[in-house]
Amino acid sequence: MSELTFEQMLEESFKTIHAGEVVEGTVIDVKPEEIILNIGYKSDGILTRHEYTNEPNVDLTTIAKPGDTMEVKVLKVNDGEGQVLLTYKRLAADRGNKRIEEAYNNREVLTAKVAQVLDGGLSVVVEEVRIFIPASLVSDVYEKDLTKYAGQEIQFVISEYNPKRRRYIGDRKQLILAEKAELQKKLFESISEGDTVEGVVKNVTDFGAFIDLGGADGLLHISEMSWGRVENPKKVFKVGEKLKVLIKEISGSKIALSLKFEDQNPWKDAAEKYAVGNVVTGKVARMTDFGAFVELEPGVDALLHVSQISKEHIEKPADVLKIGDEVTAKVVDFNNEDRKISLSVKAMLAQEQKEAAAEEDVVSVDIDAVIANEQEEGTEE
Repeated sequence: MSELTFEQMLEESFKTIHAGEVVEGTVIDVKPEEIILNIGYKSDGILTRHEYTNEPNVDLTTIAKPGDTMEVKVLKVNDGEGQVLLTYKRLAADRGNKRIEEAYNNREVLTAKVAQVLDGGLSVVVEEVRIFIPASLVSDVYEKDLTKYAGQEIQFVISEYNPKRRRYIGDRKQLILAEKAELQKKLFESISEGDTVEGVVKNVTDFGAFIDLGGADGLLHISEMSWGRVENPKKVFKVGEKLKVLIKEISGSKIALSLKFEDQNPWKDAAEKYAVGNVVTGKVARMTDFGAFVELEPGVDALLHVSQISKEHIEKPADVLKIGDEVTAKVVDFNNEDRKISLSVKAMLAQEQKEAAAEEDVVSVDIDAVIANEQEEGTEE
């Protein structure tokens, strides 16, 4: 039996490795573009930047240092120059694939930073596996500009897992919908008609404003924005503004809101302020062919019929009045139940004329009495 040469013994002291095998190595040297590892083989292993990560321009000296240990996968035993080519990213991808598969099967919620904003959605990386989240699955509402997500950490679930085609699809939308459904459930369990709650203005339209109540949106219709008249909601409310609102009605998932709080109802003491016979002042708010509506205070309008505008005949209110004119008139009718008030300038003028005539009569009587008194005194003398 022949003895082994030193070279043969040295050769046999090294382990045998194969392409695809996972080995552990110790970092011998690190350069910006490659890492050299001792993997217990007759040749050192080379791990290039390209085989470490898919991220561009990574300086490997910031990743590893001599003495560190790493698990890597053998890509090629001999690259033609006697070196062993290694890969880390493919090992990570293999493990990542398994991780994604488990997450897909278990409906696990994953968290990752947005690596790239694409035309059609977002790209995230989980353990070297790139996952695509289509724009339609990013949110529960349409978002034209996705750039705000760049660099952000987001949560999602895997809705499609196809390793053969390397197709991994993430879904953030269903998490948002599930969270909103839970918040909505809690909200409806805690509110009742008549409650006063705080919300945030989410959107303002010509007919009203949508208020986010923290789980569901409520509609504040233009007719419920004030006891007075609101012509343009967009001039009154701003998106993001906080409001205390009254829950007027709950119908299924719909919530009707109001800012007409009863303690601020201008009609609660209207019977006294606008009793028949009182003279009041207001501004012309709107006009029709049959009369002018005068706003006495926000929420309280009175009708000044065309026949009561003047003692003279008037064809239509617009002949003598315009929007914003101040009008002083007498209350001739008050109906608290129907919230109707009728005014008359004609009646007020007639009353003033009557009062003036009465004053003249009083003055003339006094003068006659004085004259008679003086004559009587002269006769006595």
